[in-house]
Amino acid sequence: MRWSTRIGRFADIDVKVHATFLLLLAWVAISHWRAEQSVEAVFGGLAFILTLFFCVLLHEFGHALTARRYGVRTRDIILLPIGGVARLERIPDDPRQELWIALAGPAVNFAIAVLLAGWLQITSAWQPVEELSVSGGSFAERLLIVNIFIAVFNLVPAFPMDGGRILRALLGLKLDYSRATQIAASVGQALALVFGFIGLFVNPFLIFIALFVWIGAGQEASMVQMKSALGGIPVRQVMITDYRALTPTDTLGRAVDLTLETSQKDFPVVSEGRVTGILTQSDLLRALDGHGKGLPVQEAMQARFESADASEMMEPVFQRLQRCACHTVPVFADGRLAGLVTMDNVGEFLSIRAALE
Repeated sequence: MRWSTRIGRFADIDVKVHATFLLLLAWVAISHWRAEQSVEAVFGGLAFILTLFFCVLLHEFGHALTARRYGVRTRDIILLPIGGVARLERIPDDPRQELWIALAGPAVNFAIAVLLAGWLQITSAWQPVEELSVSGGSFAERLLIVNIFIAVFNLVPAFPMDGGRILRALLGLKLDYSRATQIAASVGQALALVFGFIGLFVNPFLIFIALFVWIGAGQEASMVQMKSALGGIPVRQVMITDYRALTPTDTLGRAVDLTLETSQKDFPVVSEGRVTGILTQSDLLRALDGHGKGLPVQEAMQARFESADASEMMEPVFQRLQRCACHTVPVFADGRLAGLVTMDNVGEFLSIRAALE
């Protein structure tokens, strides 16, 4: 995700923070300063929000580590002002596995709440709820309440929250995966309308959440429909066979010329009949900005990429295409480069197929 900065790596999973997270910290600091005109209050507010997001991080690791148990890798975990996202490489085919992965996150928050409740009980530090506020009262008790809220809110059956995935998994036990996703996405978008309507009168932040849920539900449904539509279709029917290639010693100027001459965005880099990398349009533009047209292609290309065989089915190749950083997969036939599969041409293929049907 753009504008994200890596802050660490734990359990072989990168943890990143989105740039907009700094806006949240600034808002918290300013709010506490206006309320109490105290540096101590500002640091207290920042300490609470950072501790809260540590709990959010543990929530996402609950998803990631449970997914790993079922052989599903996690690309990274990104912290956003509205929460966290564990980006799994794929969704398990078995609905029971997806169910456990989705439940793992809220379970972590409930576990944290139980531990905090035990601590408060041992130390006799409970306070009446009416004495608590956003910026005042027992630190541990406020953290307990927020963890319960996070767990319950995430169980709302709306994509992309955990509740939407739980609903899909339960429906998937009886229905086709695509149909289960469509129903869960529709429920999510209906709830988004409810959130938006309530937000008009109660809290404008609910409108933002409504937009997030509406877009997330639509994207999830579209991706699953695309995956389902590609079932049983060989790669050779989808791949681009009219393409241009570069050599490692070609300059970026040559790549610019080919980009302008054709509609091709990404180029395979071939040396002695072997594909050694992929030069994407984004990598080309980034390298041009920093080094100009004279830089050799091999200095800007991606040396790590996915590949496919022309006889393979498109569904697993599409999954590899999704997790590939370059979004372009070279296709081989009898050991030789035969074509390319890109996200753009997959979309075009499906549009044409839908029109014909």
